[in-house]
Amino acid sequence: MKTARRRAREFAVQGIYQWQLNGLTASAIEAHLKENDSFRKADEALFRTLLFGVINYHSDLDGALARFYERAPDEVSPVERAILRMGALELLRHPETPSPVIINEAIEIAKTFGGTDGHRFVNGVLDKLAAEVRAEEKQAQRRPRPAAMPADE
Repeated sequence: MKTARRRAREFAVQGIYQWQLNGLTASAIEAHLKENDSFRKADEALFRTLLFGVINYHSDLDGALARFYERAPDEVSPVERAILRMGALELLRHPETPSPVIINEAIEIAKTFGGTDGHRFVNGVLDKLAAEVRAEEKQAQRRPRPAAMPADE
């Protein structure tokens, strides 16, 4: 079963995709997506944060992502671009969400909406971005956890 946050991210990707293709306003896209019966099961606050955030900061997000592409930016599919923009927004502007969660969500959405190997591309780009912008978090993930202390007897 999909969580409300996963649904929010899926709707956000659909909205970002629509914006990329037809340039509608975020408000118009939001109104259209809310007509879907499944939207009420989504985390609306997260959806709005992601949709409006990507639209407002797309130039910054594209700049942060482009250096990690293994191809020309215009060769990235619109679906992958939407997913990458959303993941970059969360990595750069929402430190409260752990980077592994952001990357995993992006991979799963790429498996649902993207091309055959799109999820691998999304994973590679976002992992490199996370290593740069969340270096401390990445280092903490690599450190071995201390062994549990034995209980006093």
